Amino acid sequence: MKIRQSSQPLFLVGCSRSGTTLLQSLLAAHPDIASFRESKFFHYGIPEYEPRRLALGLISRRLKPRMEIYFRDELERPELLKNLPQLIFLGYYTRKFMAIMSLLTQEQGKHIFLEKTPDHIYQIDYIEKLIPEARFIHLVRNGVDVVASLYDVTNKYPKPWGGARTIDRCLEDWKRAIEATRRHIHQPNHHLVQYEVLVENPRPVLEHLCQFIGIEFSEKMLQDYQVVGKQLSLEDEGRAVNHRGIQNANSQKFYQVFDQGQQQYILEQLVTVNLEGLIQESNRKN
Repeated sequence: MKIRQSSQPLFLVGCSRSGTTLLQSLLAAHPDIASFRESKFFHYGIPEYEPRRLALGLISRRLKPRMEIYFRDELERPELLKNLPQLIFLGYYTRKFMAIMSLLTQEQGKHIFLEKTPDHIYQIDYIEKLIPEARFIHLVRNGVDVVASLYDVTNKYPKPWGGARTIDRCLEDWKRAIEATRRHIHQPNHHLVQYEVLVENPRPVLEHLCQFIGIEFSEKMLQDYQVVGKQLSLEDEGRAVNHRGIQNANSQKFYQVFDQGQQQYILEQLVTVNLEGLIQESNRKN
């Protein structure tokens, strides 16, 4: 296999609570891949609810405060803030941000930067315009488990999640994420991973992912991912890699969190989404 020595950024996306922290940790344990805590750069940076700024191609008002928290508090590298521009044009700001992340990647002696912010799945169209060379890894997980986990974690940790989410909000988040994957997965720079298959048999999934990225599979991905996961986890937000290892996806949380009436309602809403068809479409492409 030809190895592609590339600094092209990778974006790991999917509905929150789909297992993205686990997959990020597995990938970041590779000797060629660097990854950091969620930047949420495009989630905060694209002014979707500021129409004038969006029309002018400017960053959102929320981005600069977010970047100050990210570099100062989360990465503990406040000196990097001086590398962000005073100009507030989104394209220019994005290039400067990606240059900083490339620098951090090089500091680790690596050449591939993996950005994991699940909610970036809702901004794929913007990201592709701003970073045409970007590649995307989509992680999809069965809706029952995602809705149960998302409802549970946002009600346990409402502040970092922007408030407790209702069942309908959790359903909508998952449906929107699946639809975003459906719209893009046919493109060659997009690759789908099914969470249930990943936890059942991680090695072949990771080998296939490495082919997509253009690197050789490394045993370190399976050996060191828990150590890497501790550095990437946000335990005060309920985001952490299971210290007991990669476990089967069959979860009882759905039955623990919801009563019978809620379970029936959720199942009726989920049946309208053909997740299996999406997975089969992706498998045919590959």
